[in-house]
Amino acid sequence: MAGKVVFVGAGPGDPELITVKGMKYLQQADVVVYAGSLVNPELLKYARRDAEVYNSASMTTEEIVDILVRKALEGKLVVRLKSGDSGIYGALWEEVLPLQAAGVPYEVVPGITAALAAAAVMGIELTIPKNVQTVVLTRASARVEMRGSLEQVARFMREQGAVAVIYTGVHVIDKVVRELAAGGLPLDTPAAVVYRATWDDQKIVRGTLADIAEKVKRERIARDSVIIVGEPVAPREIPRSSVYHPAHGHSYRPARHDKG
Repeated sequence: MAGKVVFVGAGPGDPELITVKGMKYLQQADVVVYAGSLVNPELLKYARRDAEVYNSASMTTEEIVDILVRKALEGKLVVRLKSGDSGIYGALWEEVLPLQAAGVPYEVVPGITAALAAAAVMGIELTIPKNVQTVVLTRASARVEMRGSLEQVARFMREQGAVAVIYTGVHVIDKVVRELAAGGLPLDTPAAVVYRATWDDQKIVRGTLADIAEKVKRERIARDSVIIVGEPVAPREIPRSSVYHPAHGHSYRPARHDKG
């Protein structure tokens, strides 16, 4: 029987936020390889008692790929459980390409990424009708070299009216603030840090570019967070969607010019 590898987005932390499809695959899996440093271990309760379970937290890519390929070629269903969604900073390519080279079939089941989980627990929408149409997902780091800079992101945000969600940057939040300000964002720009969104110990810190770094340090937050910068953190006025405005007619509802 042919084996298969399924990459399942585990979601942001709350074990109930895995998709139904992802949970079903996890329940059927012969082998589970999960990112133990980020994935809630409660999710392993969905796995079969006789499933082989591997924690990839201390493994290299080569070690992970060896398990995926070897077990799939043995005819087993392998679930690779990734935090959030594997399509966003999920280290997916480095595992998918060797599977393709080995002729191992695979499937990707999406999950909820931290940016959306953070917005949800804050009770906000990342877009604002007319004002904020673009969401920038980006990263910050002190050790990993990356193309582009947050200064460039800040300039884009000013030009396009965008909001930014910054992954892996809370440990260098002073640098993040400094680069965004250098790119032209005013210090009164709303900002928030969400630590471990949807976990039991989640924290939400709200402020502006002027004070968010100091507030985060007081909370002793240095990992497992996203930084959200832009108007959606604290809208200046009540946003109004054109689609639901009485004067906006469309194929499901005529315009009502006497209201709104």
